[in-house]
Amino acid sequence: MAMNSRALQETALRYFLAVVKNGSISEASLKLNVAASAISRQIARLETELDTQLFERRARGMVPSAAGELLAAHARRMQLETDRIASEIQALQGLERGTVRLASSEGFAVDFIPLAIARFRRRYQGIQFRLSVSSPAEVTRRIREGEVDIGLTFSLAPERDIQVESRQRSRIQALMAHDHPLAGRREVKLSQLQPHPIALPPPETTLRQLFDICCSQQNLIFESVFTSNYTEALVNFAMLGGGIALAGEISIRHRLLHDRLVAVPIRDTGMDARHVELQTLANRTLPAATGAFVEHLKGMMEAGRP
Repeated sequence: MAMNSRALQETALRYFLAVVKNGSISEASLKLNVAASAISRQIARLETELDTQLFERRARGMVPSAAGELLAAHARRMQLETDRIASEIQALQGLERGTVRLASSEGFAVDFIPLAIARFRRRYQGIQFRLSVSSPAEVTRRIREGEVDIGLTFSLAPERDIQVESRQRSRIQALMAHDHPLAGRREVKLSQLQPHPIALPPPETTLRQLFDICCSQQNLIFESVFTSNYTEALVNFAMLGGGIALAGEISIRHRLLHDRLVAVPIRDTGMDARHVELQTLANRTLPAATGAFVEHLKGMMEAGRP
């Protein structure tokens, strides 16, 4: 049945997306400060005019149906396109104004992204930035749901509705102080790390998952002397001589340039299975400032230096 465009008005879609995000009409009511009955009427009218069920009503809340998922994707893109047009109207004289919303996993937020922003703003001083730090999966979700414009994260597999602007393999490296016994090597194997204290991220991270898989394949057992979900703490532990930590090259590139620690590639098969991805929402036209910053990040990533 043809979609009735009269149903797709701004208020109805805003209420609809709030229910999708919060999982119930009552929660959406609290977030929007709008009566639950008003939200319920808008949802009912959308379902009537589109002649389809948009939600599955469950005991613990409401989950979008297949049609609801399609409408949610459409509504998010409409909101983003409206924001883009408004931004470009404000900046008709060039990249003089605008806000770029980013999300990244923690490793990129310490040095790489701040340096990228600082360099970009030397040329475009009117552009503002908002960065949120999340797990890799959460970064991708924020892109998909239109909460941010750009994501920089690690990925193990392709994601739906995601445009990959730049992608490069990220071999895991062993980080250590300059006086560490392994610091002079061009590369190391996992078995050579065993005699030394090691600091690891928790099991839910992509880095730890690859590390554990590769160790399991070789029957290697490591006992982490320091475990943390805060990457910066692990890197500083290695830099200060406490032992070995692990990281991808981009996330510690700035410190390597300033000779603050040593990074030795780990040569074992599988330790390069992660990829760094620069992500945007598929089939979306980016605002001018966002598009320019995407190109700026691509250049920094692909040049192999900050």
